[in-house]
This record gives sequence, structure tokens and C-alpha cells, in this order.
Amino acid sequence: MKAQENSAEKLLSIIEEKDRRIAELEQQVQWFMSQVRLAKHKQFGVSSEKTDDIQLTIFNEAELNSDMTTPEPVLIEVKAHYRKRTRLTTDKLPEDLPVEIIEHELPAEDCICPECSSKMHTMGKETREELKIIPAKAIITRHVQHVYACRKCEETSDHVPIVKADMPEPVIKGGFAAPETIAHIAVQKFVMASPLYRQEQEWKQNGILLSRQTMSNWLIKASENWLGPIYEEMKHKLCKHEVLHADETTLQVLKEPGKAAQSKSYMWLYRTSGEAKHQIVLYDYQPDRKHIHPETFLNNFKGYLHADVYEGYHKLPESIIVVGCLAHLRRKFFDALKTLPKDIQADSNAAKGVAYLDKLFHLEKQFASLTPDNRFEERERLSRPLFAEFYNWIESTAALPKTLLGKAVYYAKSQRKYLERYLLDGRLEISNNRAERSIKPFVIGRKNWLFANTPNGAKASAIYYSLIVSARENGLNPFEYLTWVFTNAPNLGKAGYISAIEDFLPGSAAIPEKVFTPQPGNAKPKKYAWEED
Repeated sequence: MKAQENSAEKLLSIIEEKDRRIAELEQQVQWFMSQVRLAKHKQFGVSSEKTDDIQLTIFNEAELNSDMTTPEPVLIEVKAHYRKRTRLTTDKLPEDLPVEIIEHELPAEDCICPECSSKMHTMGKETREELKIIPAKAIITRHVQHVYACRKCEETSDHVPIVKADMPEPVIKGGFAAPETIAHIAVQKFVMASPLYRQEQEWKQNGILLSRQTMSNWLIKASENWLGPIYEEMKHKLCKHEVLHADETTLQVLKEPGKAAQSKSYMWLYRTSGEAKHQIVLYDYQPDRKHIHPETFLNNFKGYLHADVYEGYHKLPESIIVVGCLAHLRRKFFDALKTLPKDIQADSNAAKGVAYLDKLFHLEKQFASLTPDNRFEERERLSRPLFAEFYNWIESTAALPKTLLGKAVYYAKSQRKYLERYLLDGRLEISNNRAERSIKPFVIGRKNWLFANTPNGAKASAIYYSLIVSARENGLNPFEYLTWVFTNAPNLGKAGYISAIEDFLPGSAAIPEKVFTPQPGNAKPKKYAWEED
């Protein structure tokens, strides 16, 4: 009898062990399937994280579809009319483009009436317009400096005064590069993401043998001599602001001392927020991701810093208040949502998490046109209660820790004190998307030129990206802006040139009108950031 009981107990323990193993394997299968669905979505699905408005209906609020920025509708009577089809309906061309007119006329001997042989006259004209593109052309600019001497002194005196006509200093001493040339190479690489070896081939097609080494030397020398001081002045101005954004991404530098070519270096980004009158975007190359780098860069900064979850930001001094990014949190819930079968997505906890965050972002859209003080008041009235409700739901939501939903819930709990800080000040933003958008030009360029050869090249790239992206943020044409800088910087302080470094900053009033990016239908933008009241 006792032997039978022992045998039964062994069978029960074996069954329990198998059940436990089956449950464990089923959990692993679910995790693998979720990873497969997420990978398929990232490879074949749309990259946008937009969701349907129907997900917001869990709140059942009257202001679901409200928009505070939309004015009240005015009832007007519209009369029937016919609209003439314009030449260009979707594309826009500047009105100040030069126009080349080509007249197509019959020869005098052909202007004879085929009926009565009388001379015909012009009764009307039919016009067709075309957009004509003229490829870039290269020319040689030869500077001839006249040297003057006195004839009378040559005849009567043992001292002959010699006077030279003023001639501008070159952008690179001993080189043959014009300001326009270096500006063109920089824009092609850092705006159009065209590596120097491709530009070398393009020059060759035009009959100009210009090596990538020469172009690289030009970029680095121009950066060290003229753009470096402007970069430092921009950094000084940046740290005077009270709200900044930060982000970082990887970079490969082949010939970095003490590191293998395959190792990772980092490009850090710091920029002003939307409340700034003059936008400044700065890149900073560093060999690693240690927290000492942002601490050193932001040594003179005190205020709010928008950043992601990286622990290095949380080790910054107490004078820097780190603000979290709800877009990162929403992305985690969104990824968890996409790993679920479509038939259960709508009622899932992942969908509820996305809906809560969508509502918070929806409120921010409504507050976009408000002043910081009014935005703070509206957040206290609407966003803070919703934020608290979201976290009450988070605390009551059970999710396995290794699942994507579990990771999203854990992220929300562990980062709460950083995520809710955007409610402290009306100048703060709900996400760090502003920094992510600014670092995107560098990421796109990296996909084309892949790596930097030396640390000096990486530092030069950081400076060029800083000036170019800042210029674009302030409505400037990067090529015209760099050309203007390379023309004036070597002649700083001379009559007719810029007199101070701060005048080179993208927000300076000293920048001539031609440097601004032309706007369709207008000679220049109606209003720039620095012209605001």
C-alpha cells in the first residue's frame, strides 16, 4: 500500500513538473511570437506611431475633438463661381525668380495671308512657362592687387612710399579655395549627405581634379580658423537659456587613439527649446558616453534639461533639472500594442496606455498657441488630473515583467518623477522630440558617409552641423550663410566687414537679407524668430 502511495506521489510530481514546463514554454512561445510581430511591423509596417481617434473614446469627454486654436466659424454666403486652373497647383516657385523670355515669331516672308496674300499682324499670344535648371558652374576668381609708388619721390628722395590697394584675406592662406567653394562642399556633405568621395567624382565629371583629401583639409582648416570661435560663442549663448534639450547618438571614428576602429564614439546634441527667441543647435563629439561630457558642456547652465532615460543625465548637478520624455513612454506602449493579434488590440492594456498618452499629447496641441503662464494654468486644470489618473491605472495594471507591456509599465513607474516634471513650467514640453528631430540630419548623413576618419574630422563635423542646423532653424540658407561667414570671418574688424564674433550667430541682425531662405510668393519670410515682440 505504501509503495503504491509513493508511486502515486512520484507520478503527481512528474505531472506537476511537466505542467510547469509546459506553462514556461507557452510563455516563451508567446514572447517569441510578440517579437516576430514587432519585427514584422518595423520591417513592413508604417513607421508612423499615429493611432486612430477612436482610441481616445475611453475618456468619453466632450472636448474629445475640440481644438482651442480653431476660431469660431462665420456663416457666409458663397456664390457659384468658376475657378481657373493655375499653372502650378501644388508646387510653389518664388515670384522673384529671373525670367527668360523667348519670342517665337514667323519670319517676315511667312507672315502672308494664305487667302488674300495680305500682310498678317499679331492678334494674340499663347504663353507656356517652364522651370529651367542651370547646373552649378566653376570659375576662377583672380585677385589683382595694385601696388602704388610716388614718381616724384623715386626721382628726388631716398625713401619711396609704397601703398597697396585693399584686398580681402583668403578663407585659407596659401590655398585656392573661395568661400563659395568650401560652403558648397560643406552643404553637399552635411545637408545633402553626399560623402567627399562622391563629390570627388562629381568634380571629375566637370573636368576638375579635386581630391577628397584636399576637400577634407579645407573643411577642417576653415572649421578650426573661422567656425570654431563662432561655435564657442553659440555655446556661451546656449547656456544662458533656462530650458534646453539634449540627446546623443553613436559615431564611428577609425583613427581614435587608444580605441579600436570598430568601437563606438558619440555625438551629443544640445539645443534651445521652443520658447527661445533665437534657436541654437550644437553638436559635441566625444569618445564615449560618460556623464562627465554633458556635465562639462553644461558647466554654466542652470535650468531644465529635456532628455531621455539615460542614467548619465540623472547624474548631473542639482542645478540642472532633468525632464523626461513621454514620447519614449508612448513608444513602448505602442510597440507592445503592435505585438498583439489585431483582434485583441482594441481592448488590451497596451491600447489603454497609448490612449492615455494620446490624450495628454492631444491637450498639448490645444495649448500650443498659449503663453507659458496660460499653458501652465491649463495643464494644472486638465493635464495634471489626467496624468494622475493614468498613473492610478498604471499601478493597478498587472503585466509580466519580461513582456513589452511589462517593460512599458516598469518604465512608467521608474521614470515618473522625471516624466511629470513637464507640468512644473509652461515653457517645458511634453517630449524630447525637438532634440530627436535635430539629431536626425546627423543620423541621415552617417548612413551615407558611415564614419569619421580622425577625431579632428569628427570635431569639424560637429561644428559644421551646429552652424548649418542652427542656420536652418533660423530661416537661413546654409550655403549663403556659410559663404557670408567665410567671406567676413578672415576680415573680421576691417572696414566694410563684420566687427564682432557675435554678429556671425544665426540669430544676428547683421546677417544680410540675401542669406535668408526665399519663401514661395515672397522675397523673404514675413517674420523671423528674432523679430518677434
